[in-house]
Amino acid sequence: MEIGENTSIAFKVTFDLFYPEKIKIGRNSIIGFHTTILTHEYLVEEYRTGDVQIGDDTMIGANVTILPGVLIGNRVKVGAGAVVNRDIPDDHLAFGNPLIIRPLDLEDKRD
Repeated sequence: MEIGENTSIAFKVTFDLFYPEKIKIGRNSIIGFHTTILTHEYLVEEYRTGDVQIGDDTMIGANVTILPGVLIGNRVKVGAGAVVNRDIPDDHLAFGNPLIIRPLDLEDKRD
């Protein structure tokens, strides 16, 4: 697993135990409480693995589940409780289940 400088990881974040080396988290990012990052999954007829990359300056809210093979870009905000099942481009907001993705506007970018 690679974790960039100044990245904060909250209490009870669960990283995939089978393939933690497939996880890469960028600089200045925040991973919220009780988030789960998976790099493998068992399906009815297949076993799948995939890298998970989280960009720089990205915020992952509490109780988020990130599925294998997902790329989360730079300056992304993921709302609490989301299930991230597909890539999220740079400068976007993602929330919900099913996942809704939209560009960040000026109000979303405020600290």
